[in-house]
Amino acid sequence: MTPDDFMTVAAARALRDGVTLFVGIGLPSTAANLARRTHAPNMVLIYESGCIGSKPSTLPLSIGDGELAVTADSVVSVPEIFNYWLQPGRIEVGFLGAAQIDRYANINTTVIGGDYDKPKVRLPGAGGAPEIASLCGEVIVIVRQNARTFREKVDFVTSVGYGSGPGSREKLGLPGRGPIKVITDLGVLEPDPETCELTMTQLHEGVDIEQAREATGWELKVADELATTDPPSDEELAALRDLLDTQKAAAA
Repeated sequence: MTPDDFMTVAAARALRDGVTLFVGIGLPSTAANLARRTHAPNMVLIYESGCIGSKPSTLPLSIGDGELAVTADSVVSVPEIFNYWLQPGRIEVGFLGAAQIDRYANINTTVIGGDYDKPKVRLPGAGGAPEIASLCGEVIVIVRQNARTFREKVDFVTSVGYGSGPGSREKLGLPGRGPIKVITDLGVLEPDPETCELTMTQLHEGVDIEQAREATGWELKVADELATTDPPSDEELAALRDLLDTQKAAAA
């Protein structure tokens, strides 16, 4: 089993059966489709392209992948997805990735280094992530943990987590709860209920807390009772391998 196996399975387990889930491409889509194939068959996957209730047999390569539309319960316009479904709070969970994330779970997917006009690297950008982070009932983030990604301060705030700390979301008028979990290849972080700062609450099997501290660009807080992730089951691993194998075959 690889660290990515633990991360993907832990993220899938965090998703409840029957919820409406706004899901992005990449790691979030892999975990969401794994959950749908295992313990959450009634979860409603919603993609930014307008697909509601997609049940892809292969992992989509983009939000425009035809598999999402062919297997959907309904396909609506992009404005309807945002104006009718997301903005009024009709979607329970948002599932996001990140290029950078800080101690208050603010996400950057826009630029790395330099400034906005002349960055070292220009990333794909916001897409629907700012609205997902702001308006879904709650948000789950999946991202690999290293000091380059886990930053004291992100280079650009694309999607607000908890801003500068307690009260920031309320001042900005953001109705959603914000990120409730950040799931990585090392473990799980959750916001402290008082400070909103991300705190390590769970480590995957074989990972020690020093590894997590070295992979974090700020002084990492650790829960008093640090849990250990249960290893992926044979069923979960088989479903994950099948998803990844079909994705490789489709890409080829």
